[in-house]
Amino acid sequence: MKGKPMDHKAELDAIKDRSRALIKAVNAPMKGFGQLSAAVKESGALTTKEKEFVAVGIAVVQGCDDCVVYHIDVLQKLGCTREEFAEVLGMCLQMGGGPVVMNAGRALEAWDALSA
Repeated sequence: MKGKPMDHKAELDAIKDRSRALIKAVNAPMKGFGQLSAAVKESGALTTKEKEFVAVGIAVVQGCDDCVVYHIDVLQKLGCTREEFAEVLGMCLQMGGGPVVMNAGRALEAWDALSA
């Protein structure tokens, strides 16, 4: 998302392709990571959607563009609205200050592109 405008749908496909290639290259560690991911995403005290809000918030604050796009895709599949997503971005701004303003702007751009 940094620099020139992106084709976020193409980028999401590329992220998934890179993940599949990594699974083939380092299967056992990625299998373990997949098990961890599945376990922590199960609903408990927090819903899966709430947990994805945490994940995308961390991704925005950390500036991990691939993670932002990945978790936006998951949130949209979970029925997250743009308004809910914008509130998460607001919390990111509060927690991360100025640099997060730039990351949050790119995240909102990705949301809009992926929901089109």
